[in-house]
Amino acid sequence: MTLPYICILIAALLPYIWVVVAKTSGDKYDNRDPRAWLARQDNARSRRANAAQLNGFEAFPAFAAAVLMAQFAGVGHDTITGLAIGFVVFRVLHGVFYVGNRHQLRSLSWFLGLFCVLGLMGMAIARVA
Repeated sequence: MTLPYICILIAALLPYIWVVVAKTSGDKYDNRDPRAWLARQDNARSRRANAAQLNGFEAFPAFAAAVLMAQFAGVGHDTITGLAIGFVVFRVLHGVFYVGNRHQLRSLSWFLGLFCVLGLMGMAIARVA
């Protein structure tokens, strides 16, 4: 079960990559008031990277719960691993597409990541029902 746990760790850390992109893409970063600094940014890349960060934090709890649900319910290891890796790949792509202003690909990767979470949860529910 190590690889799905590593995927949980990666998914937990991924939003911090986007915050670094946000802070390094804008005008001179001010750590004394980071939220006000972000609100003043005219740089669309900085704003999109921040949005990717926030979306990453929003997606993480359901993913972590889904992996643990599937494990506790006895879903097959290979299935959990495949969907966990898929989620991480789709979330990386989601952030790349978000920062790169590729809205249709961003939405597609978001949906595919959600599909991985729903798949894990659905299989867990089916196993214990």
